[in-house]
Amino acid sequence: MSWEFDFLYALQKMHGPVWDSIMVFLSALGNAGFFWIGVGVLLCIFTKYRKCGIQMLVSMAIAFVIGNLILKNLIARERPCWLDSQVPLLLESPKDYSFPSGHSLNGFTAATTLLFFDRRLGIPAVILASLIAFSRLYLFVHFPTDVFVGIVMGLVIATAVDCVFKMKERKKV
Repeated sequence: MSWEFDFLYALQKMHGPVWDSIMVFLSALGNAGFFWIGVGVLLCIFTKYRKCGIQMLVSMAIAFVIGNLILKNLIARERPCWLDSQVPLLLESPKDYSFPSGHSLNGFTAATTLLFFDRRLGIPAVILASLIAFSRLYLFVHFPTDVFVGIVMGLVIATAVDCVFKMKERKKV
């Protein structure tokens, strides 16, 4: 864990008013998955993207159950801001546990799903999900391994759900 604190402390040297504002904004985009849920709902409205929207919402629901309801409470990893309260926070200290990062998990679940359907939408979504994930490190509320595992879980869950949806489509034909 010491290398993780070393990394987080190094990020603290990047702080400045502009970066701070950007990172707080990016982190807020990922709060409770509202942005990504909104994207999924919006996609459901349009016939061309309805399958993508449904698949994205199903993937994010599975990610929420596995990551936020099961793993966070089972592992109960304390956040870096709880362990070192000397680092000033730019946002309210989160109340739930740290592992895995829900912001990273949700973002990469949604972005990966989008990538499967439309690269023009998926690539910017992956970039945004990456920036949101990085903001959680910058803001000292997650360890690097929390974010890394959230990203990997998001990729795996989105891929698994995509495979299931494609198998069901093949059975219909």
